[in-house]
Parts: sequence; C-alpha cells; structure tokens
Amino acid sequence: MILQFGAGNFLRAFVDLFVSETGFDEIVVVQSTGIERAEAINQAGGRYHVAVQGFADSRVIDETLEVSSITKALHAGTQWSKVLEIARRPDLRWIVSNTTEAGFVLEEADAGQEGVPASYPAKLLAVLLTRHEAGLPGPVILPCELIERNGDKLRDFVIEQAARWKVSQEALEWLRGACRWVNNLVDRIVPGPPKAHELLGKDPLLLSAEPFAFWAIESSERFELKHPAVVTAADITPYYLRKVRILNGLHSALVCKAMPMGIDTVRECLENAEVAAWLDELLYQEIVPVLEGRVEDPEGFARVTLDRFRNPFLEHKLSAIALNHEAKVKVRLVPTYEEYRSKFGKGPRLLGQLVS
Repeated sequence: MILQFGAGNFLRAFVDLFVSETGFDEIVVVQSTGIERAEAINQAGGRYHVAVQGFADSRVIDETLEVSSITKALHAGTQWSKVLEIARRPDLRWIVSNTTEAGFVLEEADAGQEGVPASYPAKLLAVLLTRHEAGLPGPVILPCELIERNGDKLRDFVIEQAARWKVSQEALEWLRGACRWVNNLVDRIVPGPPKAHELLGKDPLLLSAEPFAFWAIESSERFELKHPAVVTAADITPYYLRKVRILNGLHSALVCKAMPMGIDTVRECLENAEVAAWLDELLYQEIVPVLEGRVEDPEGFARVTLDRFRNPFLEHKLSAIALNHEAKVKVRLVPTYEEYRSKFGKGPRLLGQLVS
C-alpha cells in the first residue's frame, strides 16, 4: 500500500491516477491542512474523475477517467494515531508527498516528540520511527515537491529532525540505509476543476489535467510502477535541466515579451503571429542549441511544450507566472544566455534582450 501526505489536486491527478490506471496498489491519503478534502474523499468512497483536456498529437483531447485507488483519507490533526497504524502495516511500501516548497522546513514546535508533529519532515520521521520500532522494512519515499534532488533534501531534513529528537544510532542507520529516498521530477499541469463538464455539480472532487504527464525516477533499476508517464534513469538531472530551461524558461520569456503587449495568457501568445514567431526563434535558435547533447531530445520536448501552450482548455495567466519574476529569470534564462556565449562565442540576440 501507499501512504500519501497531501490531498491536493496535483497528486490526485498524477500519482493517484497512475496507480488507478495500472491497478498497482491502494492509497491512504493524509491531509494536514484542514479536514474538508479528507472528508470529501471519504464521502465519495475514494472515487472521483479527472478530465484530461488539452492539445497533443495535433488534435484536441477531451476524455474523462475515473480514479479508484484511494481507500480512505485521514486528517493528521485529529487522526494521528490512525496514521501511525498505517506505518505498522507490513504491506506499506511507498510514502509519497506534495507539500510544496513550504513543506520542506523544520518547525520549532517539533523540538520534542509529544503530540502531532507540525512539519512534514517531523511527521514523516514519526511514521518511519514507528515502522522501525515494529521491526518492519524501510519504505520507498517519493517526495513529489518541485525541488531539485528532493529525495536527498527530504532525507537530510528528516535526519536533522532525528538529531533534535536524539534518536538512537541504530534508528539513524535504518533511516539512512533501509529507507529508499528517491529523487524524482514530476511534470503535469493540473489547474483544478474544468470550466465546463457534465460531471460538474455531480462529482465534488472532479479535476482537469493536461494530457502531458512525465515522472522521472532516479534509480539504477527499473521502477516498479509501469506507466507510460514514468521514466527511470540513473541520473535525472538532465530531465530537470530540460524542463527548467525549455518549459519554465519560455514561461518567463513570455512574461518579458508578451505582458507589455497586453497579452494575458500563454495560449494567446501562440495565437499572436508576432509573439509566436519570436518564441520559435528563441526556442529553436537559442535555447535548444545550448541543450543539444546534454539532454534527451530537446527539440522534441520543445515541440511538445508548444503543444502544451496551445491547450484550449487552459487559461494559464502570465500574471501568475510573473510572480518572483527576477529570481526565476536568473535560474531559467541567464544560464542559457551564458552557456550560449560560451558555446558559440557570441551573445544570443533574443536572450540578450531578456536578461539585460
């Protein structure tokens, strides 16, 4: 079975959907912030629908899938003892999470082990120590937060919390060696409920998701969940690089180019002839050439990215992408600019305008 920390939209249209499609296992969800989503999941018997809507393979896709992998949902604040009961189940093999970047912190409130832990690393540590005390094997831990080397970083937070709790050396060695901390990269846009759908008003958990889905798992062995969206690699850094430089880089570039023109959404950018031509030049003449030979099929990923941008069901606001814009440009565009200059001995024209 799978223990999942997080009842939000992304995991329900990503991990939970994949598990349901493959019949891989059953999932118990833990909600930490609020209780409403957990109650809704239980009232629905763990069943809900995902409307897969978008543009792919030169056609519009609009299909609805039922998710049936969740057996129950628990509220951490009031049902913590039941969460620890799950930790003692011999068939627990995965722990997944999506607590956002804000979840990768330690809290002063967790100085001691009394009561319900406040932070996610402390909650996870409590679950793992309960499992260790029961003499059970360590699980696979898959943090789906969009943080580079998320498995390594979560492990480090948990070990730091373990030091605060002064756990035994034996338990520390079990945490490091028996538990499998997996770096992974997730990629799928899940905007929430669809704007129009026959199940609106009937399924309170209804979600929409784009057709594209990609899950890169860092492992030297084939991953046990066999799904078309899952790719296993000994080093997933190139996949992270490809996503940040192409998908995220284009998003930030469009903020620079299209927002001053009064364009509101990513899709409208591709519908504007001037911006679409500019984007093609930036992508295929300046970004892709820097990535060739370093990542898998950057040109193919670029084409898929433009299809994702054309999604007629999605209103991806440039104003939302513009949050923390300067910091994003330093990560998404500046390195490409510098690497282009190093590789070709001259500055890229369009990137130069964006980072100057």
